[in-house]
This record gives sequence, structure tokens and C-alpha cells, in this order.
Amino acid sequence: MTQAKEPILKVENFNVEFWVDGVWYPAAIDMNYQVGAGEVLAIVGESGSGKSSSSMGLMGLLASNARTTGSVKVKGVEMLGASNKTLRTFRGREVAYIFQEPMTALNPVYTIGFQIIETLKTHFDMTTEKARARAIELLTMVEIPNPEKSINKYPHQLSGGQRQRAMIAQSLACDPSLLIADEPTTALDVTVQAEIIDLMRNLKDKLDSAVLLITHDMGVVADLADRVLVMKDGLTVEQGSADQIFNRPVHPYTQQLLAAVPKLGSVQSRKLVVPADAKPVLRLSDVTIEYPKRGRVPAFTAAQGISLEIFPGEILGLVGESGSGKTTIGRAAIGLLPIKSGIIEVAGNDISHASLKDLQAVRRHTGIVFQDPASSLNPRLPIGESIGEPLFLAKIAKGDELNRMVEDLLDKVELPRSYRNRYPHELSGGQRQRVGIARALALNPDILIADEPTSALDVSIQARFLELLQELQEELKFACLFISHDIAVVEILAHRIAVMQHGRLVEVGDRDQILRSPKDPYTQKLLAAVPVPDPAEQKIRREARKALAG
Repeated sequence: MTQAKEPILKVENFNVEFWVDGVWYPAAIDMNYQVGAGEVLAIVGESGSGKSSSSMGLMGLLASNARTTGSVKVKGVEMLGASNKTLRTFRGREVAYIFQEPMTALNPVYTIGFQIIETLKTHFDMTTEKARARAIELLTMVEIPNPEKSINKYPHQLSGGQRQRAMIAQSLACDPSLLIADEPTTALDVTVQAEIIDLMRNLKDKLDSAVLLITHDMGVVADLADRVLVMKDGLTVEQGSADQIFNRPVHPYTQQLLAAVPKLGSVQSRKLVVPADAKPVLRLSDVTIEYPKRGRVPAFTAAQGISLEIFPGEILGLVGESGSGKTTIGRAAIGLLPIKSGIIEVAGNDISHASLKDLQAVRRHTGIVFQDPASSLNPRLPIGESIGEPLFLAKIAKGDELNRMVEDLLDKVELPRSYRNRYPHELSGGQRQRVGIARALALNPDILIADEPTSALDVSIQARFLELLQELQEELKFACLFISHDIAVVEILAHRIAVMQHGRLVEVGDRDQILRSPKDPYTQKLLAAVPVPDPAEQKIRREARKALAG
């Protein structure tokens, strides 16, 4: 009988606490798990559950007000209390991190090649020439296009997916035994996300590394993980194989978490009967939008030949990858971007080349909810003032009447009236997004533009946010352009779906037609890349995606 191999990572009775205002606050409590070579353990849970704090604490990467206790062994060597020399040797050489946002993890003033070469020279006795050759090899391994040229590029010259690949290349420079991936796909489109997951799976198999995956995306977990550990409020509530967690979850929180995940193909049909004489609230006819030449940057056509209509009470989902022109269309639709040619009409008003004064009148018919509510709300204004500002500026209400209308809007988005005196930083992400909706609906708009409003939210908060948006839309009957790269979310809300690629509309149709029998090859590719929270089904989808890629 062969002896069981020692795990690469063994964590026992591990605690993380933070010292805040004279009190120790626990972030991770009594954690116990291990990860073997060639195995993927996913740690899942919502924001604030302790996922990232616990993973950063493993190698002493937390802020100075943190303390860790218990035992963390990497290849049998204790990391807690280890000397700086030991930690430096293990970081990068044996343990590598892949972070959520490569733009902040990579140094913007150095080329990606320089950063990989420095990593290699720090840990190995290597000449610059050999390190450069190895760096090109690594960039080739992570499938960055034209690695001989890309090695000289700076992070800002790469797309989001390419930056993530460059960071993975740097992480893999020393063939680490343990790879800690902290939300490595959260900011990526479904197709790029699918490529990064495939890349991590292939590299894990090739290097036989142990992988600790931290994420709140259950589709990614189903695609990649062998075992799953579920966290809530710093505690481990459940741990088991991917099959057991997804198909036979025991803890109510795990069941609740899985129930909140939008699953492609699980939503009943949403039909909207548009009267024959109905006029569109928003109409785009053969619209082309161009960003003008700036310095050495040439003029760039962001959207071309776009024709769309949205009718009263209808939600149109606009999907596509980053850079496809989705947000450009949303901004132009309410006059925030000038158009080069074509016609845009909002509530019967032609705004194609409208003056600022004309636009102000038309914008009373429109509302917009942005991707990041933290940056779209004034941090110096209490939220009551932020919500009431459109009503005050439009001279619709002031004084007691304004206060009453603000309270009604807070009721509509299910926030306590007492929150009107709070500032944006005192609210959670989901609560701030509700404030964004209340503000957008203040003028009772005919059309709402929602630009990626759920991308920064946890699944359970996202689920309630989508329910709320649906309830409000059915009650107030506004039309909505819902822009997203999350097709499972669009399926929940949309009556019709429009698909964009490289600035052009490739397919428009009823929700069911687009999702069940897409005609365009790009739409088929986009749908095949959507991960679903079911390991068995995800394996089938992965094979189908490979066949489609051909």
C-alpha cells in the first residue's frame, strides 16, 4: 500500500484578527483544511466572509493591525512566526498569488517582461538573457499573443484578459508548488474568463501545483474545483467535494448561496405584448459613434450602424464582451456622447444633435444606474440629498414635499427612511446600488439605462437587487436598456436581447430565441462560455466549447 503524500498546504486552527479602535475583531475563525498536489480547493462565501483575509494571512501579507494564530505549513515548513528570510524564500518560489485586479498588482512603470525577469533573477542565479528567454517562454505558456513583442509592453497597453495572463506568467515564473488565486476572473468577460479557467486547469495539470481558489462565482467553482470550503462571517460552515457541495449541500447557508446563483436556462419565458400602435421610448437608427483623434491616438469608431428600438414596459438586454461598444451605446442614448451619424430619439424627441438646453429637457425622461455606485454618488452628500437632487434641480419639489418624495423613493427601493442622513461610505455595495436606483427613478423616467449594475455585487445581494428592479419595472412600466456581460442575469430580466461584437450588432431577438437557438457564431461562442453552477453539466459545456472552438 502506497503511503499518502504530505499535502502541499496544511492549515490547522487558523485565526485572523484585526485590531480596530482598541478591539480585536475576528476575520477568520478556527480554519482547518489542506490542499494536495494537483488539487483545487475553492473557498467561497460573500464579501466580508473572511475568504481573502484568511488567504493573505497564510503568507504574512496582511496589514500591520492584523494578527494570525494557529498553524500554516507549506511542504511541512511552518509559516506562522517564520523568519522574514524564510517567508521571502517561500513567497514566489513555492507560493504564488494571482490577484483580482492585475492593474493594481502589476507595476505600471515597468514593462511586463521586466517584472517577470526581476522575479526570476530574485529567486534564481540567472543571467538577464536567460531570464528574458524564460519570460518569453512563460508568456507563450499563458497564450499571450506575440510574446516576443508583448514582453516589452506596459500593463496599460494590454487588455484585461492579457494583463491577467501576464500576472499568471509572473506567478508561475518559479514553478510554485502552491498557487493562491484570489478572485482571478471577477472583472473578466465570460469568454476571457473561460480562457483563464482553461489556462489555470492546464497549468495545474502540467505543473502538478496545489491551487487555492478564492471566489464568490459558483460557476467558476463548478468548472475548476475538486473540493469546496464555504465561509460565512469568518466561520467554515461546510466543507466537502465539489459534487457533494453542489448536489447535496447540508448547511442552510450553502443551500441559500446556491439558490441565489442565476443559472442559464432555468428562468421561465418572459413575454411582452407590445400594442401595434405603440411608439418606442428609445429609437436608434443607423447610429455611428466615433471617438475623435486625441494627440497621437487616432480616431476610433466605437459603434457602427446601430439600429434598436425599446418600447414602453420593455427590458432590452445588451450583451457582449468588454470593448464591444455596449456602454458607448448606453451613454449616447441619453446624450452623454455625441454621435457621428444616424438618429437617436428619446420619448419622441430627436437628440441626435441636440443642444445642451434641449438635452436637459429630454433627460427628465431618462434615468441611469452606473456600474460602480460608490463613484457615481457624491461622497460629501447624505444619500437623502443625492436622491432628492434631481427633483430639486428640475424644480419639481422642495422643502417638506421634497422630503416626502425622498422618503417614498427610499421605501420603493426598500431602504429604511433613517438612511437618508447616512453618507455613501456608510452603506454596503448593495445598499449604494439601491440608492443609485432611487436617484435614477426620482423623475419617474420613461427609460432607465442600467450599465453593469450587478457586476460588483455578491450573488445573494445581486439576486435581491434583480428582484427589486423587476418589481419596480413592472409597477412603474418604464422601459429599460440593461447592459451586462453576465448573460444569466440578462436572462432573468430581459424580454429581448441584443448582442454586440466589435461595435456592431450581430443578433437581436426575443430572449428565448437568442438563448435557446442563437444564429450567429459569436452568440453561440458567448453562450458556450457561460459557466453554470453544476460540475457535471459544466464538464459537458466545457467539451462542447472546445468542439465549437474547433
